Amino acid sequence: MGAWDLLLIGLVMLFGLCGVLVPGVPGSWLVWAAVLWWALKDPRAVSWWVLVGTTGVLFLSQVVRWQLPPRRLRAGGATPRMAVYAGIGALLGFFLLPVLGAFPGFVGGAYLHERLRLGRHGEAVAAVRRVMRAGGTSVFVELFTCLLIAGAWLGATLWG
Repeated sequence: MGAWDLLLIGLVMLFGLCGVLVPGVPGSWLVWAAVLWWALKDPRAVSWWVLVGTTGVLFLSQVVRWQLPPRRLRAGGATPRMAVYAGIGALLGFFLLPVLGAFPGFVGGAYLHERLRLGRHGEAVAAVRRVMRAGGTSVFVELFTCLLIAGAWLGATLWG
């Protein structure tokens, strides 16, 4: 598999990760499709094991998300800029404190946005709590799943 193929697969995966934060874009399915594309082009067994694992993780994520309340992020006060802050925080947390850092990074990014916007700690905490109850948890579950899938692909590509 060539470097250009891996670059394109990585870009589709990155687009899918960004798509998780944008309503109406099937982010998790784009990430899964990138892994499928990689598995079809790479003849090694590890690529198929990663595909099987990511399919199972994605299915489990969908089951968990169906159990959560429906997304009403706008009503909860979420803005697109907050989604960017939360997404960048989750990505940084995922890699700085491997895997487990995604949740504190997600919440921390949302808090940073609200703190900059509102200026007061108490109001920022209340706003983040309101957003997480309004569907932020569902967004986090989907984003975390996609980060796991991207991490598995990256690990298999670099060390596989």
